[in-house]
Amino acid sequence: MIVDHTDKTISIKIVYFGPALSGKTTSIKALLSLFGKDKEICSIESTVNRTLFFDYGIVTFQNQDWKIKIHIYTTTGQDFYIITRLITLRAVDGIIFVLDSQKDVYERNLTSWKELLSYFSDCIVDIPIIIAFNKQDLPMKFNPEVFLNDINVHRYKNISSRYTSAKLGEGILDCFENVLQLILKKYYKNKLVNVMN
Repeated sequence: MIVDHTDKTISIKIVYFGPALSGKTTSIKALLSLFGKDKEICSIESTVNRTLFFDYGIVTFQNQDWKIKIHIYTTTGQDFYIITRLITLRAVDGIIFVLDSQKDVYERNLTSWKELLSYFSDCIVDIPIIIAFNKQDLPMKFNPEVFLNDINVHRYKNISSRYTSAKLGEGILDCFENVLQLILKKYYKNKLVNVMN
């Protein structure tokens, strides 16, 4: 988070992370569409419409005195561009981990989660994370409780989970609001956002 007292602006960074084809780009597009900003998304894509580096958009809220600018990114899911993921995650305030709820790609979700942990090691417990069980509109889904048990989610106080269908736009706003709530709660607890009062 960056607090600019001169411009009275607070900048927050949220990143959608997850395995390839889990719905990260569809999620950010659905979210920005809800705010009427679907035309303002910046995507660096390949010739087959796959994310090369990241997708990016901004959502802004303002009260009488302060403006909150939320910078939203996705990481690429393609392993060929794996080096870009860590760059996109730099200075992140909150993460929405988008996983593919289909049974046949269960292991891909676990691999992606382990990769995320490897980037942050012990400080992962300080980052607000929402796990989005995406593609809930499709059949043949695995039990979310199995995944949460496999990652030992009970060890973390900074993680929550939601069900989404990015294609239908369902649960997308909930995930965004929840991760933002966790971020602001964290910074308020650490006396970093009391400047807004």
